[in-house]
Amino acid sequence: MLHRSISLWQQSEDKMEMITVQQAENIILSQAQDFGKEFIHYDSALGRVLAEDLKADRDLPPFDRPTVDGIAISYHAYEKGIRSFKIKAVQSAGEPSVSIHSAEDCIEIMTGAALDNSADTVIRYEDISIDHGTAHINIDIKQGQNIHLKAKDKKAGEILVKAGQIISPAIIGIASSIGKTTLFVKKLPKIAIISTGDEMVNAESVPTPFQLRRSNGVSIQSVLKKYGIQADTLHVNDHYEEIKKELARCIEEYDVLLLSGGVSMGKFDYLPEVCRELGIEKRFHKIKQRPGKPFWFGSKDQKLVFAFPGNPVSVFMCLHRYFIPWLEKSLETPPTSPLFAVLQDDIDFPFGLQYFAQVKLNINSSGQLTAESVHTNGSGDFSHLAETDAFIELPLEQNHFKKGEVYPIWKYNF
Repeated sequence: MLHRSISLWQQSEDKMEMITVQQAENIILSQAQDFGKEFIHYDSALGRVLAEDLKADRDLPPFDRPTVDGIAISYHAYEKGIRSFKIKAVQSAGEPSVSIHSAEDCIEIMTGAALDNSADTVIRYEDISIDHGTAHINIDIKQGQNIHLKAKDKKAGEILVKAGQIISPAIIGIASSIGKTTLFVKKLPKIAIISTGDEMVNAESVPTPFQLRRSNGVSIQSVLKKYGIQADTLHVNDHYEEIKKELARCIEEYDVLLLSGGVSMGKFDYLPEVCRELGIEKRFHKIKQRPGKPFWFGSKDQKLVFAFPGNPVSVFMCLHRYFIPWLEKSLETPPTSPLFAVLQDDIDFPFGLQYFAQVKLNINSSGQLTAESVHTNGSGDFSHLAETDAFIELPLEQNHFKKGEVYPIWKYNF
């Protein structure tokens, strides 16, 4: 009776009208949410979203400093016609500043050292000659040359990095320079990646002629690491009660579930019915697209379920087209301009679906981003993902797409 009731339910589901890609995007993005904020050590902050402004704790630079190695003089002495200066001392970076008391004195000084206010001009070693402790200037000079003035970059208290940015190596370097070893960042959702299918075995196994090694969970997990997310992975076989038990546990423990497989029309595609029985509200099931038509999306008490079809290319496309935009909106990362590319060959797609074709990206001589389609054998053919860079999104209203036309792309490499 269980299989029969599920089959009847699936038939009812199949009669429901599929939604468009834009409708699916709107529904998913409407579920964006804030997961809070937390303090973490800056060693672990790469790729996270900054939740506070970083401000200068003192003037930058904190003192006048030479930008070259050479000598420091008072320009007033040069104006009086003095061209040879007795070297009073040698000062390296990190040492206390040395003052000039006589107009005919100078200091040998290194790049980045603290320049005393008795000197106001620095001349490169290349523009002087030194003989028996005296430096002779060989060129015309300007007052204030070769000096990075105190507070020229930022004054104490000014913002160096605004909140909302993805933390890069440069931002970590800035944080270190102002003593911010603990950073306030956006919390990440707790995510479980669940693959399904009796035919799937782990990567370490030697599959039988009728089995496949699992790859979807590892692929998804690798993409999420870019955002600092350490997702948990598990696999369940196509057994109704096993799926129900694991989903019931995971929907309580995690913020987001990313599933692959079990959402189409097969007799053992139990996920939609299991979700219904667990009180996970269906937001949509099936999109007018290829690959990834059977994609199922639902929610329960702020918890979200993205149930992708099992084919690897479908998983990869749905992840980048729907989940990543949702994640970036939830984390409030800086908005990025949509990417478009110029199609480099004709494509015919005689189906009433929005088509996501795998393409290789390049930059042409005019600086335009170009996309060359790559022939594949459908959504189960994942072998081309390594040699392509993106999906190009071709509109539902057309069946013929011409070289030179411009369409949006969703990058996964490049």
